[in-house]
Amino acid sequence: MSTAYTVVTLVTAFFTGSAAVFYLIGHEYPKSQADMKRIPRRYVPVLGSLLAAGTAGLLIGFAVPLLGTLAAAGLVLYFTGALVAHLRVGSRNLVGWAIFFVTVVADLVVNLLHHY
Repeated sequence: MSTAYTVVTLVTAFFTGSAAVFYLIGHEYPKSQADMKRIPRRYVPVLGSLLAAGTAGLLIGFAVPLLGTLAAAGLVLYFTGALVAHLRVGSRNLVGWAIFFVTVVADLVVNLLHHY
């Protein structure tokens, strides 16, 4: 289980960390997504900060297991909110969301199985 926990956590941290960087550097993709979901652009850096905090929590979770588990749970909530934002505006383009969601759920599951 230790190998699965390590691999899944590192993959999840890579995905969420990459997304956080795109949100925080002002890349056009997160802005267009915010526009499509009718979310004010001023929230894009906030969303990026939440992703960055979740990523940091996952990595710190190697040393402080409870923090990693809480970060994974927080990311599951984050992407649940993203699904609601998609559905609220009638968007059915959910492939990207699904990849992130499955990844963070898998990370939460391996966290729970590994530590508890």
